[in-house]
Amino acid sequence: MARAQLSETHLKRELEDFRDRFPRLTDDELFMLWFLRAFVTESEKEAADALTGCSGDKGCDAVLIDDNAQTVFIAQGKYHAKISEATENRADVISFADLAVSLASGNGGFASLKAGLPADVYDRLKRARSRIRRRSYRLHLYYVTTGRCSAKLSEEAGRTVRRAECEAGIDVLGGRQVLLLLHDYLDGVAPPVPSLDLEIESGQGIALETVLHRYDRRNDIDSWVFPMTAQAVADLYERAGPRLFARNVRGFLGSTQINRGMEVTLTEEPDHFWYYNNGITIICDNVERTTSKGRSVMRVANPQVINGQQTTRALHRYSAKADKASVIVRVICVPRTPDSDSDRFETLVSQIVAATNWQNAIRPSDLMSNDRRQIEIERQLRKRGYCYVRKRQTKGEARRNAGARYYYFVKKDELAQAVAGCDLDPSVVRRGKERLFEEQYYDTIFPKSDPNYYLPRYWLSRTVSSVAWGYPQRAYAKWLVLNFMWQRLSKHVRSRAGAEAFREVCEEGSHPMKPLRGAINSAFNAVLAFYRANRGSGATAIDVSTFFQRTKLDRSFHSFWRGSRNRFRNSFGRKWQRFEKALKQEINA
Repeated sequence: MARAQLSETHLKRELEDFRDRFPRLTDDELFMLWFLRAFVTESEKEAADALTGCSGDKGCDAVLIDDNAQTVFIAQGKYHAKISEATENRADVISFADLAVSLASGNGGFASLKAGLPADVYDRLKRARSRIRRRSYRLHLYYVTTGRCSAKLSEEAGRTVRRAECEAGIDVLGGRQVLLLLHDYLDGVAPPVPSLDLEIESGQGIALETVLHRYDRRNDIDSWVFPMTAQAVADLYERAGPRLFARNVRGFLGSTQINRGMEVTLTEEPDHFWYYNNGITIICDNVERTTSKGRSVMRVANPQVINGQQTTRALHRYSAKADKASVIVRVICVPRTPDSDSDRFETLVSQIVAATNWQNAIRPSDLMSNDRRQIEIERQLRKRGYCYVRKRQTKGEARRNAGARYYYFVKKDELAQAVAGCDLDPSVVRRGKERLFEEQYYDTIFPKSDPNYYLPRYWLSRTVSSVAWGYPQRAYAKWLVLNFMWQRLSKHVRSRAGAEAFREVCEEGSHPMKPLRGAINSAFNAVLAFYRANRGSGATAIDVSTFFQRTKLDRSFHSFWRGSRNRFRNSFGRKWQRFEKALKQEINA
């Protein structure tokens, strides 16, 4: 399905999302906050703290010092309601670029900045100057606008910044570039890895005749193939971290058979790794072959490892023992412009991923990991303290990536099962969770990103599973019980107040949970009585695991529930009434 062309409406929607958490910020400040989060830092708090919040600050809308990257970022933002409608003033852009010269120059040049600057902004620039002059930090300026800036003006700004007495650069991003950044942000590639140097293996007994280069004129795609050492690959991960795999459909899988095989090779016969491993595939926006510190490198812009994450992580983990290991690297450059077809790029990436990731098998759920709906769900749940694990990975990997920010971890397949168990025929979930990510069911199970749609279903499913724990037959019956319970709960959680009250009750384990669990227990007793009444007898009796795979059991059970053979209807009713009363009190509190 083709994606809608992004416009100022989509950008405004993202800014309004930030406004919910930062209601006092102006539109310009919200735009600056969004840009920093999308392009510079993973931390929303760090981005917000970087804002100067002042006018007349000589273009310093944000000052962010990244000690890990040893870089000072200074940004100026211009937010216009329409994309590429307004033209930026040359004096504004060049004045901002000249900031690099003043900041890195001697005391006289820096002193001239102080006049008219708010004290807080001056203090921030003073700290930034100290990092630049005393610790040799890089300085990077961003002039970001939803308006227009000519290429000629961007080049002039670049020449101005190069006069600074430090390593400095500037990016002038216009409205079309902002929309391209918005594409990546919505795709979960935020902030990106701006660039990396891929060192081509040479020496140490290795004779490299040439780097294979192929240009596809029909599709305007450049590709290169060359070897890299284990240490050079390990350095890439050391510098970029997990962001390098944002477009990959999985996280680190841990101790799979394939990964264990790589570990054995790296520790016992590293010089054979080249022959055993399929290599690494990197997709990027631009490639330049150059030299750096005497090394031959491929300098890649906005790189992403889309095949070979497990290999990269293994090489990083065992680089100290694998100094003789090498790996084949394929770089695919797909130039993107703000007006280019984003569907073409995304389709190509998806096809490469599906075609090349076969050693650790790709599942249907993996292919949906980077779907924009999944990314939206992840962002919305994050606001409520939930870490949504949309990529298959180890628990340790998920927790390391999340840090200590979240109270609850919810896996994508768990959420899919919860929604399907509530809304679809219970037999669908019994036939396997991977089916839920196929085209037949996916849009039904993931129709929106609203947490109040998913969390009541998730918590009910979790509670039903808890009541089933320790009873083997209940494990097979739980999806029918979940479906039955949801039909009764759903009317109470349709409103935002009801959904949030139920979520809070479940999170806190408060008073209404006791009658809810009691009602679920009665429902299980009734469902298993329904099974015994319909399984048959003797040699033809249907096994419990087979019985609950039948379709339309929810309808059959509904008839049994109302009939005279159901001995558990009254006990359920008493407990359910107590739960409803307690929940209504929570909703009205």
